[in-house]
Amino acid sequence: MKFKVQLRMRIYRDEGIAIGPGKIALLEAIADTGSISAAARQLDMSYRRAWVLVDEMNRALKSPAVSTAAGGSHGGGTALSPVGETLVRHYRAAENASRLAAASDIAAMTRLLAD
Repeated sequence: MKFKVQLRMRIYRDEGIAIGPGKIALLEAIADTGSISAAARQLDMSYRRAWVLVDEMNRALKSPAVSTAAGGSHGGGTALSPVGETLVRHYRAAENASRLAAASDIAAMTRLLAD
């Protein structure tokens, strides 16, 4: 039997989640696809939901994580701003550091699980 351990960090601002695993995954998908709609499809969420998450994040940060260019004859596009790139990098680094710091405790807990 395989076990899966997930550490899910969230940073709250007032009552809402300013930064969390879903928003970071969305930023990574936007970086991969260059589009909020394509990122939403990749993550199996509606465009509206993706747009709301991006808007929440942009409003929670000092500077937007995502910048968009309006469409037109050459099309629009979406990209991470330097703030967005930094945010993803630090989030993933903190996640990894947490996993490493907790490794022995996680191993001890999984040894207590039934086969």
